[in-house]
Amino acid sequence: MTVQPRPGFERHGATESVTGGEAAHPALSRPHLIVVFTLTTFLSALLLFSIQPLFAKIVLPVLGGSPSVWAVAMCFFQAALLAGYCYAHLLNRHLDIGRAGLVHLGLFALALVTLPIGLPAGWREPPAGEPYFWQLGMFAVAVGLPFVAVAANAPLLQAWFAASGHPAARDPYFLYAASNLGSLIALLGYPLVLEPLLGASTVSRVWTAGFLALAAAIGLCWLLVRRRAALADRVAMPGDAETATAPGTADRWRWVGLAMVPSALLTAFTTHITTDVASAPLLWVVPLAIYLLTFVLVFRERSLIPTRLLLILHLAAALVALLQLSQTRHDGWFIGSATGLAVFFTSAMVAHRTLYEARPAARHLTEFYLWMSIGGALGGTFAGLIAPKLFSEVFEYPLLLALTLACRPRALDIDIKDRDTLLGHWLVLAAGLLVLFWLPWGIAKFNAMTTEGGTLTLAVATVRAFIGKWGTAAIVAGVFALAMLAFYRNPTRQLIMALLMFGAVITQFSAVRRGEAQRSYFGVYRVMLSGDGEYNILTHGTTLHGAQRIKDGEGALVVDTTPATYYHPKSPMAHTIEMVRANLPAGQAGRFGVIGLGTGSLACYARDGEHWRFFEIDPIVVRIARTAETFSFLHYCQPEPDIVIGDARLTMAKQPDDSFDLIVVDAFSSDAVPMHLMTAEALRMYASKLTPTGVVLLHISNRYLDLDNVLGATLPLVPELHGVLLSDDEADGSYASSTSTVAVFSKSSDTMDLFRELPEAKEFDETTLRAWTDDHSDVLRPFLSKMKR
Repeated sequence: MTVQPRPGFERHGATESVTGGEAAHPALSRPHLIVVFTLTTFLSALLLFSIQPLFAKIVLPVLGGSPSVWAVAMCFFQAALLAGYCYAHLLNRHLDIGRAGLVHLGLFALALVTLPIGLPAGWREPPAGEPYFWQLGMFAVAVGLPFVAVAANAPLLQAWFAASGHPAARDPYFLYAASNLGSLIALLGYPLVLEPLLGASTVSRVWTAGFLALAAAIGLCWLLVRRRAALADRVAMPGDAETATAPGTADRWRWVGLAMVPSALLTAFTTHITTDVASAPLLWVVPLAIYLLTFVLVFRERSLIPTRLLLILHLAAALVALLQLSQTRHDGWFIGSATGLAVFFTSAMVAHRTLYEARPAARHLTEFYLWMSIGGALGGTFAGLIAPKLFSEVFEYPLLLALTLACRPRALDIDIKDRDTLLGHWLVLAAGLLVLFWLPWGIAKFNAMTTEGGTLTLAVATVRAFIGKWGTAAIVAGVFALAMLAFYRNPTRQLIMALLMFGAVITQFSAVRRGEAQRSYFGVYRVMLSGDGEYNILTHGTTLHGAQRIKDGEGALVVDTTPATYYHPKSPMAHTIEMVRANLPAGQAGRFGVIGLGTGSLACYARDGEHWRFFEIDPIVVRIARTAETFSFLHYCQPEPDIVIGDARLTMAKQPDDSFDLIVVDAFSSDAVPMHLMTAEALRMYASKLTPTGVVLLHISNRYLDLDNVLGATLPLVPELHGVLLSDDEADGSYASSTSTVAVFSKSSDTMDLFRELPEAKEFDETTLRAWTDDHSDVLRPFLSKMKR
């Protein structure tokens, strides 16, 4: 029987004359082949995307709990994904399926040497300073081989299925959607199900079992398709004929760019939302899950969201996000995160839909995924490694928001031979640059002129009020936003306007961007004057971390070493220091350990003969605190401070037992909680370093997490400690005295009884929150609990 050509098939050569065809090989069209390949792809994705939050959580305590841990982890995983896709492409290109399967199963066997997942020997303590490359090396040693082996499966299985001769093999990209669906379940399942129920160490063992099951499933797929490969080679598929156009250089650059922008934006946005809450798996995986969801929604024949509507939503989200970043005042974490989420989701949808429509024929499938992964790796490298060194601010975030406009269809389709169109683009750019640099000058001149004539007209006063409310940067960005809307039908000029809006954000600094910024692995620090000019203040991210009065009310310079903000003389920290000191035997000098140096305020509570040791993870903070021109607490109170550089969980653990009469833990990154410093294991370590009557104080003021109830739930796991809460009722909320809440613990019940007598003391409430441990630390329930208060 002669095979009838399927729609779109060409009648030539062996294509039509294969004897027997599918009728003689009914197994080619059996549904079990799709089922096996889909389930294997699904399992592979589950393992690939569960290992990412799992191992990042395992190493978090070693790396200081910084949001950069996940940013650098994403950079590594993108690079390892590229290695896996490159390996799959080379296998598919140079080996037949029979030999390729043997090589791939051999890689699985080799990767078993590194399992189960855990910290490798010799990689337990990073060097002092910025451990970017140390972290990359540790990830490569610990999970590099198994991750690459699993990462290669997505393109490799699709290529094998394309060679199977199955009717659905004509367009195997549907397996990519199945892969991303498995990835979504893995990402959300880890922080919501696996970690809460099992803990990280048990999940690691389960992952190893899943890896073995995946190896068996890969072997089954290989056996099923190996027998069909010869027939499939003689069955032509639409778009896979020898006459199909091979991708060119421009196609490859397009794939790279469309994958790079959303990948970089993923890292930048995740860092943005974790900076003020916590670096935790739940906040890591939500943006990544949304990123993968966009593949599920648009990597299909018909996008679930119409392209026209998607482009409108993306344009609106990008405008709002850039305008919000240019405003004088921050809108808060919720509004900023919601805006960022909207623009991130719509941008990834637009980029990935454009990417799908630019996909090649199935015979070039592995090359397509290879170039996609190159773009993803470049994006992760830029946002995770290059941008922190290139920019002192987080400028990559607004830059990437602007570059999302380049992912819109035809945004970069510029014909260099069309001189009229090119001239139009250049004129638009030139006019925009004039607005960018001359409009702020005009606004400043307007303000100056209207203050010289005495009485202001109502119109002038209204304009000045408008300028004062929104700020110059927002007004300039607003002009470009209106121009972007005017160019709605010209995506290239929309991109030009978006880049000019980015210019407005970074050149026209608003009031919240005053001062000198310094950036490290642990965040962005800014030293600046307060609005009234009386204080030098230190901010980390968006949060105040210390202040010192430098002028009196009349503007005269003063030398004032009185601790301010959370450390003022009537604060819980000051009271605790005095009570610990009073509780010491007569004539005995106290020994104090402080985790988190900040501006060095607490040094000015030291007395002669006492020993104070500061534990600080970031050398930049040490440099700021020791610069007397900005903060002079250390200069006047402890000119030769005892400072230990490194993560406190590691450096404090090296101290002899019974070393301290008081340990103060005040080590926030912006407002993010260093969770590894608040787990049961951390409390147990602090207890071992205390004298029998010693005290440990944890500063737990936080805008987003219910930390007092977290500690209340964790305390029963450390029965040797007794605890109480102290709240600040004396502070007025100014730079001189900021409100704070602290938790105080001691091994001595008599010592705790002294603290319970304080009027600001409060017992821990009964709570349904789960204790924090190194194996499990939930942020969702503490977040919701805080919102209810």
